[in-house]
Amino acid sequence: MTARRAASSRLLGLVVVAATLLTTVPVQAATPPAGRHSSARGVSSPYPVGTMNRAAPSGMSLPSRHALRGYHETYSTTFSGTTLPSGWTTYAGVPGGDPGAMFARSHVNVANGLLSIESWRDPVFANQWVTGGLCLCGLAGQTYGAYFVRSRITGAGATGVELLWPDANTWPPEIDFNETHGATGLTTATVHWGTTDRQSARTLHIDMTQWHTWGVVWSRTSILFTVDGHVWGSVRTASQIPAIPMHLGLQTQTWCGLQGTCPTSNSSMLVAWVSQYQIN
Repeated sequence: MTARRAASSRLLGLVVVAATLLTTVPVQAATPPAGRHSSARGVSSPYPVGTMNRAAPSGMSLPSRHALRGYHETYSTTFSGTTLPSGWTTYAGVPGGDPGAMFARSHVNVANGLLSIESWRDPVFANQWVTGGLCLCGLAGQTYGAYFVRSRITGAGATGVELLWPDANTWPPEIDFNETHGATGLTTATVHWGTTDRQSARTLHIDMTQWHTWGVVWSRTSILFTVDGHVWGSVRTASQIPAIPMHLGLQTQTWCGLQGTCPTSNSSMLVAWVSQYQIN
């Protein structure tokens, strides 16, 4: 199952990244592939953040279909109603390589215009910590493109991850563009490559309980990590850049089996919308 393969990669990645977290990377403007966009604070930004909308749960609606010059939109969705949009597959069962964790479909919910991926002690599973995850596996992935996720976490606890995972039954590669490590004040981005799972990681200190638009712009020559329309990290080494179809995944995980410590409070990763683009 995709969920178990994804969980196994998270297991490998956490061991190395937790020991080698880099210092704060300042958010920086970069030469954008598009016109400037309005941010939540009304300040222009190089990359899409969304369309300001006070009535939207996160204060921002989806970016326009033409938000990136030279790109075209290949998928977008909000999470209206009470069921997942078509194309999404939820995870269930024990993640591979992490026997102290559990995914359950009941921990992925849609309500009030938001997707909620929840971590809490579940009596159905002997009161152990259980989380949720899902992937856009019902649609074919793409090679290269731009992906944006409007999200926040409700508090410390489970690790929230937004990532790209290969369509093929092979791993690495993997691109994690927002991984919280259970904290509320930082996130990391990590590229996994090579047969021995080599990794390139960077860290950003930021309030994760606030709404942000997280993005990754993946091309033949670079991987750019964005937050609220600005680049905060990049990978430009050719050997580290995947060149196979990949798809979007969203998940939380407790890592009880790996780290020997479990969360002490319930938490959720809330997602207002996702959008993806491909170069023309």
